[in-house]
Amino acid sequence: MPSFDTESAPDTPLPLFHDWFAQAAAAGQAEPQTMSLATSDEDGRADVRIVMLHGADAEGWWFATHAGSRKGRQLRTTPYATLGFYWSVQGRQVRVRGAVRAQSGEAGQADLRARSTGALASALVGRQSELLDSYDQLARASEAAWKRAGREPDAQAPSWTLYLLEPDEVEFFQGDIHRRHVRLRYRRSAHQPPIWQKELLWP
Repeated sequence: MPSFDTESAPDTPLPLFHDWFAQAAAAGQAEPQTMSLATSDEDGRADVRIVMLHGADAEGWWFATHAGSRKGRQLRTTPYATLGFYWSVQGRQVRVRGAVRAQSGEAGQADLRARSTGALASALVGRQSELLDSYDQLARASEAAWKRAGREPDAQAPSWTLYLLEPDEVEFFQGDIHRRHVRLRYRRSAHQPPIWQKELLWP
């Protein structure tokens, strides 16, 4: 596993995330853009699932889903979440915590247009997290959605929503064969512009 020199870590977490992401891809990590999305409902019960990262920039970390899905409903009532990346080929993890904001409908449709025909077809099927009568019902809806996506590449899927997680904490975890794992946490201050404080954590 690679070493992690925390003394040379940048002052803000985004450049380090970009470096680790690129290194994971170069090392052969399958689908490094996949991440766990942890949310909670209004009663504080936790939930988690795997979703795709749609980008990470100065504003925050981006992902998308249907607003009416379970995670969409949870984010509406409790707009705070944690993202978890696990890149096993290098023994690395990244956790990103922060408030989540739904973006405009136009932003959601622009995000969908930038994706594949399959992604559009899946979005057009919709009804995510609703009860399904049978697999045949899904197959018929999916076939119709694929045909429409091929015929109308700009078709609208109104429930498709782009979300921005604005981080207040980002942790980088580097595994070690002697279990001396290295954990570096960035915590964001309330100052404007924000200041990031770096802290080492016991493994």
